[in-house]
Amino acid sequence: MQFGIFSVGDVTPDPTTGRTPTERDRVKAMVAMAQRAEEVGLDVFATGEHHNPPFVPSSPTTMLGWIAARTERLILSTATTLITTNDPVKIAEDFAMLQHLADGRVDLMLGRGNTGPVYPWFGQDIREGINLAIENYALLHKLWREDVVDWEGRFRTPLQGFTSTPRPLDGVPPFVWHGSIRSPEIAEQAAFYGDGFFSNHIFWPKEHTQRMVELYRRRFAHYGHGTPEQAVVGLGGQVFMRGNSQDAVREFRPYFDNAPVYGHGPSLEEFTEQTPLTVGTPEQVIEKTLTFRDYVGDYQRQLFLVDHAGLPLKTVLEQIDMLGQEVVPVLREEFARRRPAEVPDAPTHEALVRAAATEPEGATTA
Repeated sequence: MQFGIFSVGDVTPDPTTGRTPTERDRVKAMVAMAQRAEEVGLDVFATGEHHNPPFVPSSPTTMLGWIAARTERLILSTATTLITTNDPVKIAEDFAMLQHLADGRVDLMLGRGNTGPVYPWFGQDIREGINLAIENYALLHKLWREDVVDWEGRFRTPLQGFTSTPRPLDGVPPFVWHGSIRSPEIAEQAAFYGDGFFSNHIFWPKEHTQRMVELYRRRFAHYGHGTPEQAVVGLGGQVFMRGNSQDAVREFRPYFDNAPVYGHGPSLEEFTEQTPLTVGTPEQVIEKTLTFRDYVGDYQRQLFLVDHAGLPLKTVLEQIDMLGQEVVPVLREEFARRRPAEVPDAPTHEALVRAAATEPEGATTA
């Protein structure tokens, strides 16, 4: 099982000091987070993609390429790559290039995005969001698996005899997670291709996450990729930790209360009761995270959000230290102990290359 962190890259004033970080501050902070994640033994760093204030990560592959040069083991991923407003040809080329630079330590999470104005900025219509996600990924999937592509669809100019370059490293495309908060069509898409499904798992109650993951597992088996238990699932999560729970709640409350994404809504106590947010001790984070398995089954990747809402970098790095030193080692042991033998490991480039080498000649995937 893989553990890591993800960032949405928001530029938010610190409500305790009134200071707003610069865009440069936030970009550099995300790099520092990734480096610290590797230092403390986490597996994955993922960045969001946004094209509107108050967010900075408009070019995930640029950031991940920079981080690749400064790390050796860390898997570099996206928390969202906008499959709806990015050209699939550019996604194919950018992430294949990143694969080569990072020696295969790359995967990506595709999503529709939930910021309406972004669609017309890139010449698209949000009302076509699902259709764009389906068609664009069909092309991306083809571009990575066929050296010469002829293609025609609704949303971009046709391709004739086109080859995207560079080709995927070792002939194996990056592993794809399809991320969704609320769209069953995206769970269906992940199942159809036998790809991973990543549930955001931050804002919604566990019952919603359970329904989405169950749909994906059921349809994964329907399409012949394996049993429901062999489907590849990832979850988000959100934590804030201190040595005792009272200190954690007291320190985090002003950030929660003023956060753009959920501030001025339910109380911190209501939100922690109704969603996976954990504010407390490392032991409480371990206890709550282990319960995720009760309603989604055994899964392969757990990413935590630790840097939003104006939290200063010093505090964020302390959170990463606690994850790496106190939380993740226990979670690794407990999840491994409880996992049945038939549940697959988390995907890596090396594992995908081995699997491709054992496929019968002429075999194709969906």
